[in-house]
Parts: sequence; structure tokens; C-alpha cells
Amino acid sequence: MSPRLRRWALLIGWVIVLLAVAVYTGHTLKLSTDLRSFMPPAQTPDQKLLMEQIGEGPGSRLLLLALSGDGEEQLAELSRRFSAALRQDAHFSQVVNGEFDAGLLDEALLPYRYLLTPSFDATPLDAATLADELGQRVEDLGSPAATLLKPILPRDPTLEIMKLAEQWSPPKQPLLRDGVWFSPEGEALLLVQTHAAGFDPAAQGEAIAAIESTFAANKAGSANARLVISGPGYFSVLVNASTRGESEWLGRISTVGFIILLLLAYRSVAVLGLAALPIASGALAGVAAIAVVFTEMHGITLAFGFTLLGVAQEYPIRLLSHRRAGETALESVRSLWPLLLTAIASACIAYLAFFASGVTGLMQLAVFTISGLLVAGFSTRYLLPRVLPPGFRDAADTPGLGRIWNWLEGLPRPRWLPPALLVIAALMLWSATTPFWQNDLASLTPVPKDLMQREGRLRAALGAPDVRYLLIVEAADAEGVLELSEKISPRIDALVEQGAVNAAELPSRYLPSLATQRTRQAALPDSPALAAMLADASQGLPFRAGLFQPFLDDVEKARTLEALSPAEFARSPIGARIEAMLVQRDGHWLGLGTIIGMQDPAAFDALARETDGAVRLLDLKGASESLVASYRERILHAFAIAIVLLVITVFIAFRDIHRAWHVLAPMTLATILVLAVLRAGGTSLSLFHLVALTLAAGLGLHYALFFERTTPDAAEARRTLHATLVCVISALLVFALLAWSSLPVLRAIGLTVSLGVGFHFCLSILMARKGRSRDAG
Repeated sequence: MSPRLRRWALLIGWVIVLLAVAVYTGHTLKLSTDLRSFMPPAQTPDQKLLMEQIGEGPGSRLLLLALSGDGEEQLAELSRRFSAALRQDAHFSQVVNGEFDAGLLDEALLPYRYLLTPSFDATPLDAATLADELGQRVEDLGSPAATLLKPILPRDPTLEIMKLAEQWSPPKQPLLRDGVWFSPEGEALLLVQTHAAGFDPAAQGEAIAAIESTFAANKAGSANARLVISGPGYFSVLVNASTRGESEWLGRISTVGFIILLLLAYRSVAVLGLAALPIASGALAGVAAIAVVFTEMHGITLAFGFTLLGVAQEYPIRLLSHRRAGETALESVRSLWPLLLTAIASACIAYLAFFASGVTGLMQLAVFTISGLLVAGFSTRYLLPRVLPPGFRDAADTPGLGRIWNWLEGLPRPRWLPPALLVIAALMLWSATTPFWQNDLASLTPVPKDLMQREGRLRAALGAPDVRYLLIVEAADAEGVLELSEKISPRIDALVEQGAVNAAELPSRYLPSLATQRTRQAALPDSPALAAMLADASQGLPFRAGLFQPFLDDVEKARTLEALSPAEFARSPIGARIEAMLVQRDGHWLGLGTIIGMQDPAAFDALARETDGAVRLLDLKGASESLVASYRERILHAFAIAIVLLVITVFIAFRDIHRAWHVLAPMTLATILVLAVLRAGGTSLSLFHLVALTLAAGLGLHYALFFERTTPDAAEARRTLHATLVCVISALLVFALLAWSSLPVLRAIGLTVSLGVGFHFCLSILMARKGRSRDAG
């Protein structure tokens, strides 16, 4: 077979393998969007609870809805239609708008209302109580509420269902107008709880789409009505969409720039396409590795993985720029391979630190990047040279390259420069006024200020629970939690009166303990006694005989029922609430009380002392900061080990301490300078800065390795410069654009890597050995 046919056969086979891998991964790999995959692994019980509450807690699954743009009467009617439609949607576990919902308890559970209501704790259900209640019902039937009362009156003359509905409404209820909630600004308000986790943008996106489509379908007659959505789930969807959209937009620009750069550098469309094959091979290998090891891949891993894999674009660039006249591409790559292999091994060692983190998302990132770098590097070594066309333009002949090289070689390299830069960096780090580390997870993906203000206003108007604080009630079992919840309820009421908190919601608000239920059950009169009381209370009132037989039947059933357990109650429409507030953990139970309008967290300290910590206030923000701090310490330890391995690798590669120093010193000093500039600019470092510093170090190591390489002649020196310049410009095309991003995560990566690339390039030249080959022309 001729060389040309062999080249085409290998190329076609390579492309077929890539297509096969793409088909395999497309069918087997699932994409995840749950942001908790990138959260640190929890260590303490409070941190574990934090991780659960971030996505599953009642506060994180709430969406706040406001209807505006029409008159109050029209908005109230729209609110009723809208909420009724949303209650039929499987995306939502609860929809509340202030109106009475007769379906709060299933038909079979309605007799339990006499075990759940506190109405007869102080005043027994006797003839006097019944007479008072029935007299009020006569007045009610002459009011606009008659339409609502008539269907339930025979079964519930004391309106316990309505009293429970009021008890189960938010402790700090909004304004009630025309039977539904309104804000002071005249907006109709609704509170919606999703089944989906708050930090699952995909599932939250589906729920929000369902809300919007339901609103559009029910706004007939209210053409001017507008819908506003807020809440943690809405923000996660918003941030996710913004990040993806901006990443794609910037990615398209940088891709076009990269293509133009390679065309200018190598003047060949065919070479451009072939050079993309190792990078494509690395990307597909990374995705396939994730499919084999994890079966599921986070969307952020995919996006960041391709960014980190940008190191691999240097491999084909080195081969293309270092091709020499009179030898094949295979012969050229053989002379480059020791340095390329050192660069590949060093980058893989650096990314092992992410695998050691224990965070699922970062472990995926490590597997993706390491697999991709290895495949991209080895395909550049063994496949790309065999498919490149024999004809090429020698990079050493690029006009002006020799003059640039001579100018760079002629630059002074004073020995005092590195120590001076180190002192300057130290002064910049010492003078920085902001905290060194960024512990606030929320600041990494901030929501626009106007949306946060709107969310705060709606949350205050709706009386929705805070997302920062939880009141923890701990006991050996669920019954113990409910009993303790009932016991501390008067103390919580006292704190509300003192102004320490606007309101608090305990599990016993929804479900009393078994002991309380049994006490109420024992106090209920038997059927003959109740019938006699009812007859006395009805005298002189316009109620027909036998009207209240369903009421008598329900009370009699309530006297013989088994007390309602949390598991049974969870099956009711309101049961999702108690299910979220009662959780079993490590052999004991926790009650999760929600807080509304925290004013004085320290006021709860006495309650914690009196109960030996069984009741305590959990600050989710404080728990998240401690989690980030402990996790960062683990990452830094992994990085320290990676640095030691990296140093060993470079020393083994060169077998010369002096030459290894000229490679490692520029990379180290450049990294310190990047940190100094970021800190002097008021930046607190986050996890994403660590990721970016690792990437910048991987790129910078390449520059130092090749500038330290012994070149046999001036032409080879020009080829080294050509390759390095193409690598530097291509990196800046990607990351300088990211540095202008409006999103903090993208901006942190872009700015850090751009600074790193600039410092690494300059220091790799200024700290390289002097007296290398000069160009006569």
C-alpha cells in the first residue's frame, strides 16, 4: 500500500473510532444538573443536614409568585383559577394563596381533625360551646361566606377544618383581600412548593415552565395580568441559563479566533482539520471515561472539562511548529516526545489533586481531564504524524520571527529580578484588605441585586421561611420530636413577643404528639351525650333535625381511631410539609423548624442550654462556611502532594538540578504573582481560582520546558518561539474573553488564567538560560 493510501486509511479509521465512541457515550452517559455534585463532602451532622437542606429543605423548594397588572377583583379571581390548576400539577407538593382549601385532609382522614385541632383543649366540646358555635353559623349563613360554609356545615358545624387551614397557613400571613393573599403593593400572592430539589436547575426549570404555561392558560379575562416568579429554585435556573448562554457565546468567539490564528500560523485548512483530531480524541476519551467510571456526568464537569482540556491544544501545535525540512513528521515528533511526555505527566499529576478532593464533580473533572490529556498527547505522538501531509511550511521561515527571537535573547536577565518580584508580590499579599479565602458559596453565583431585592420583598409579604436559619429539635424518635416541639412552643411564642424572631414554625404545628392526640380523643363525648348536647344547642335555631348527623358520625369515629402517625399524615395533601420537617438521621430523629424574620439569633442560646442542645438554632450560612473551609484544607493538602510529585517528575526528566530549576522557578514565581495581583485587586480566592491556577501552571510549565530545551541551531529556536507564541495567543483568545464575563465563576477562571499565561510566558523567557542560539538574520 502506498504511503498516501496508508495515510488515508489511518485517517478514516481514526474518524470512525471517534464516531463510535461518540455514539457510545451519547447512549450511555446521562447529564446531571444538581449543583450539589460540586459541593464539598459533609463531615459533621450539621454539615450533612446543610447539604440536604440546600436542595430538599422546605425553604429551598419554595417559589414565590406575584400577580399584578389588573384590578384586585380580577387578580383575586385569577389567583383562584391559577392556584386550582397548579394543585393538579405533579410538579408541586403544595400551592397556597390564602383561600380555604377543603382538600387539606383526605376524606378518610377528616375525622382526625378532632385529634389535630387545639380548639377544645381549654374549652370542652359541650352544649355551651356548641350553642355558641351554632349561633355564629346562623350569622355566617347570612354573610357572603354562606356559599363556602353550606357544603361543610353538616359535617363540621364548629368549622374545625377551616381552623386547621388557618393553623397550617404561614405563621405570618399576608394581607387577605377577597379571600386571597395580597401584598401591600396590590399584587396577588401565591406560595408554591416544588417536589424538585432547589439546586436541581433542570427539574426546577420544568416546574417554572409549568407555572408559566398554566398562568398563560388561565389568564383569560385578565389580559393585562403579569406573573413574577422568585425563590431559590428560580435563581438556580436563572444562573444556570446565564452561565450556559454566556459560555456558549464566548466559546463561539474564541473558537473562531482560534481557527483564524491557526490558519495564519500554518496557512492550511487541511492541517487545521487534522490538528483538531487529537483534541477531539481527548475530549471524547474524557467523556467515555466518565461514562465507564461514573455513568453520569455533571453539566459543569463537561463545560469546565473542555476548558481545562485546552492544555491539550498545545500538543499538535508543538508538532506542527517544530516540523523540520528534510525529515518526516514522525521523526520530528520523536525528538519532541521527551518534553511533551514530561508536560503531559506534569499536567496529569496536577489534576490528580481534584480526584483526591472527594467531591463528585471534581473527581469527574479529574477523570475527564487526565484521560483527555493522555489520549490527546499519545494520539499526537503516534497518530497525527502519520496522517499529516508530507508538504508543509517551515515555521522557522515566518517573517520577522528571527528578529523577535534575537530581541528576546538580548533582554537583560538580572539575577536580582526574581527576588525583587518575590518581595513585591509579598508586599501586595500583605497589604490586601479583603479576606484571603472566599467562604460564601452564594457569592460565586450571585443573583442581580434588583432580583434579590424583589425576592426579599415578596418573602416578607408572604411570610415565607428564611433560607438561612433552621430550628433543630432532636430526639430518639419522631414522637419525642413532636413532644419536645410542643413543650418548647410557649418559649418560641415568648421569643416572638420579645421581637427576637417574627415567627417560627414547629412540626407540632401540623401534627400533635400521640399523647396529645390521645388526650383530646379521651375528652370527646360519646355519641348519645353529643347528640343530646347538640339538641340543646340547636333549640330556637333554624337548623332542621338530623342535619348534623355527619358531624356526630365523625366525632364517634374520632373516639375510636388510632392516633395519627407521621407516616399516615404524610399521605394527606398537607402531609408533604410534615414529611419535610421530620427526618431520621443516624438512629435518631430531627425536627426542622422554620424561621421567619430572624432578628436576634443569640436569643435562642438559652433554649439550647436548657435542653442540652436538643433544641438549637442552625445557621446554614455558618455551616456552609465551615464546610468550605475544611474542604479547602483537604484540597490544599492534595495540591501540596501534587507539587512534590511535579517537582520529582521534572527532575527525573532533566536529570539536572540546574535545568529543572529553570523550569520550576518561573512557574512558581508566576503563580505567586498571579495570587498577588488578584489579592491586591480585592479578590478573595475561591475553589474556581484554585482550578484556574492549576490550569495556568500546566500551561506555563510547557513554556518553561521548551524555552529551557537545548536548540541545535537558530532555526530550531525560531520554531520554539513560533510554537510558544501560537500557544500563548490561543490561550489568551479563550481566557481573556472569559475575564470580561459578567459571571463571577467565568470571570475568576478567565482572569486567573490570563494573568498566569502572561506571567509564565514572560518569566519563562527572562529566567531561561542565556547564550542560546542567536539568529544571524
